[in-house]
This record gives sequence, C-alpha cells and structure tokens, in this order.
Amino acid sequence: MSLFEDGRPFLHALPADDRRALLALGSPRTYGPSEVVLREHDRTTFVVAIVSGWATVSVETERGVRLILALRGAGEVVGDQAAVDHGSRSATVTALGRMEAVVVSGDRFRAYLAARPVATVLIMRQFSSRLRSSDGERRSLASEKVLQRLAARLVEIAERTGHPGPGGAIAVDLPLPQHDIAAAVGSTREAVAKALRLLRDQGVVRTASRRFEVRDIGLLRLLAEGRATGEHIPARPCE
Repeated sequence: MSLFEDGRPFLHALPADDRRALLALGSPRTYGPSEVVLREHDRTTFVVAIVSGWATVSVETERGVRLILALRGAGEVVGDQAAVDHGSRSATVTALGRMEAVVVSGDRFRAYLAARPVATVLIMRQFSSRLRSSDGERRSLASEKVLQRLAARLVEIAERTGHPGPGGAIAVDLPLPQHDIAAAVGSTREAVAKALRLLRDQGVVRTASRRFEVRDIGLLRLLAEGRATGEHIPARPCE
C-alpha cells in the first residue's frame, strides 16, 4: 500500500515540449485549503494538473466512512480516468492547503493523448500503478492492525515529504489534520489518536497542529513492517 505514486509524476516524466503543450491547453486555477477539486460520482471530465501543493484522493465507503487512498502533489494529474473513459468520478480530490493547478477540458486532454504517444504510454502506466496500489490497500485493510497501518503511513509521509529536524528527527509540515490521518489509515479518529498517543509517549513521534516529527524512524519502520508491535512499546497509563 502507498499514499504516493510510484516513479516520477506524470508532468515531470513528459518531454519538455509535451509538458508545455499540455499546460498551454488549460487555464490556471488556485484552490484553497479543503476546497473540493473533483467530487466522487460527478460526471465532469476535466483534468487537473497540479503545479504546487498537495491534494487528498478519497472515497466514501458503504458504511459512510471517508477513506483516503492517496496523496497527489506537484507534477501529478487527477481526473484523467473520467476524461478517458467518460465514466463518473471514482473518487473525491480535495486540496490540502493552497494548491496551484492547470485545468484542462476532457476533450482537449483526449485530443492531446491521441497526438502524443509518449503521454499516452505514461497515462496507461499511471492507470496500472494506481490499480495495483488499490489492490494493496484492500489487502492492508483486511490484514493489518491500526498501529501497523499508522506506522506505515507516517513512514512514507516522512520519507516522501519530510526534511531534517532538530536532533536527527524528520520534520513533516504536510497540513494533514488528525481526521485526515485517520482516513488515510482506514480507522476511526479515536483509534488513531490512541495509537498516536502510544507513539508520542515512547518518543517515536512528536505531534503539533497539522505537523509532526519522526524521532525514531527505525522503530517506526519495524512497526510498519509488522516486526514490532505495540507490546514492545507499552504506553504509559492515560491520566
């Protein structure tokens, strides 16, 4: 399972001329924090190319629970599946903080792919990668406990977006509130808060408002891989 796309983002993988041609087809758009970019089940077909910032990709389960499947950042495109197959939106995309993007109509995007074989190949690879990630997500939800899934999410977020912090820590400034972390883990906010408290009490992570530091990445990786459990880092009694 992974919140992030494998390999280089679509825009960055394109030859420079192809990238400029695609961006020239659209209109610049700025999205504010928590603004919905695409909504699940809508019948729109436009594509959004992210220039800067981050967005969550989420679905609503049959129980009405929001589940975050992925994070998309600069260089990635969202909405391409509906543009290609004319189907309804398969997920909701929501801006995390301020996000700059270019919006391209579905008709123009399809014509662009028809004229640019390299772009078509890259889009097909992206479809395949996202399908594999979705399959892995289902296996993870069925077999892993909350602490293991939380540790895995924190590890990959730290490795992909973190920067060096004090004392060898990895600082993460991605504006993910706790309810979004819970949605990315696929559990309740209460269960994730309990697991986070355990990690904080043992000095593995330190949290603040919409940011956190990983202070023991080695132990966090062991938890993510299932080679350590909560029993190895017992939490102090709650006051």
